[in-house]
Amino acid sequence: MSTLLKKALRKPTAADIVFLVKDGKDLTQIGLTEDEMAYVKKQHRDKQRVIVINRYKNLLIVVYGDHLGTLASRLESYRMRGDEAQLLLNKASVERTVVFNIHASREETLAFTEGMVLGNYQFVKYKKEGSRKGNTLKEVDVYDQQISDEDLTETSALIDGVVLARNWVNEPVSYLTAVRFADEMKEQGEAVGLKVEIFNKKKIESLKMGGLLAVNKGSIDPPTFTMMEWKPKNAANKKPYILVGKGVVYDTGGLSLKPTNFMDTMKCDMGGGAAVAGAMISIAKNKLPVYVIGLVPATDNRPDGNAYAPGDVVHMHDGSTVEVLNTDAEGRMILADALSFAKQFKPELVIDTATLTGAAARAIGPQAMVGMQAKADKDFETLSRAGSMVHERIVEFPFWDEYKEMLRSEIADLKNIGGAEAGAITAGKFLEHFTDYPYIHLDIAAPAFLDKRGGYRGIGGTGVGVRLFYEFMKTKASE
Repeated sequence: MSTLLKKALRKPTAADIVFLVKDGKDLTQIGLTEDEMAYVKKQHRDKQRVIVINRYKNLLIVVYGDHLGTLASRLESYRMRGDEAQLLLNKASVERTVVFNIHASREETLAFTEGMVLGNYQFVKYKKEGSRKGNTLKEVDVYDQQISDEDLTETSALIDGVVLARNWVNEPVSYLTAVRFADEMKEQGEAVGLKVEIFNKKKIESLKMGGLLAVNKGSIDPPTFTMMEWKPKNAANKKPYILVGKGVVYDTGGLSLKPTNFMDTMKCDMGGGAAVAGAMISIAKNKLPVYVIGLVPATDNRPDGNAYAPGDVVHMHDGSTVEVLNTDAEGRMILADALSFAKQFKPELVIDTATLTGAAARAIGPQAMVGMQAKADKDFETLSRAGSMVHERIVEFPFWDEYKEMLRSEIADLKNIGGAEAGAITAGKFLEHFTDYPYIHLDIAAPAFLDKRGGYRGIGGTGVGVRLFYEFMKTKASE
């Protein structure tokens, strides 16, 4: 679903209004009665930060912002309160609301609005019309002299990228095959000015992308490899930044079959590819002056009679050989071909993102993603700061060469798994083997899909990575 976001031209009066305030003095500007004023102050003393006044004809919501903390923490608190406010508005069956800024900064108001609109997202495509308990909120207007139409257009385009990514992640493989995923990325990308090319199976074979082809052997659907390019004339960089996303549209584990309870949510295994595509579309919509390429290798991983098997040796795109010891370590196989393919562009930096390892999820949970870097210290710091600002945080893991020893094979150039320890790191070291440029690896296994609601991130696909990549590219464009 989409929520219309636009600027309010007049001060609201009888509308359903959300007021952003900092303290009790701001309440005098709202036009509350004495009883309403007393009620709001009492609720605030009781530590309530989002307070509802029901006037029956309309709803007033008073939202107290935070004074203290870093800018990043304040912005996140506003996003979360935006989500709280939309829950209350939907509970009251409100269709249109006005966010009226009394005392918040421009960035805080935009963060609040972002949290409200993202929190309003639902994926109800497969419910009957009569059984859909859909959100009623359809329009959010913002009354704030600090905020321009361009600010709201940018925010809307960024939200659109997140919503696209969420929709793709939430789609079952019965609908979203690798071919359909590629077709939809092309359709959505070209609509906003991206140059999009889809490599079919024959092209993938000609490029000798053995990792992608091996994983695809158990599927009746062909693999795809999608390349999206945004190269404006005013780009700040000559050499491209490249984003690479894992596009495993469903993962059974292959012959190394997952237990059923570990397979239930594996439609989300293309969350990295969805994030890359969503970010590319938001970047193009907002015409960021930065040269970016997105690469998404895609297939499903199934245990058909001709599926690749433990013990196989696979010839990869760069000529390396890989001994397969676990077919459930398939994401790294398809990403490796994409990382090797990226060398031809002599990139400024390559960032890959993938729902890659359970080890990353067990290490830090859904509160952040795991990150590693090679020859990219400065850019990793910039990316981490961007992650803090949008609250898609990165925890850096070591990337020492000693971990690569765990991938040594007796019969091939390397194995596709390490051992029982440091699984997230050895997966990253496997991928690093196929790079020769500044490189950052992000493992989003935990935050990409939530089995219970996580504030404005919702339930199911979160679209994690879209806002991170957008913020990073916006920073690079301004340098």
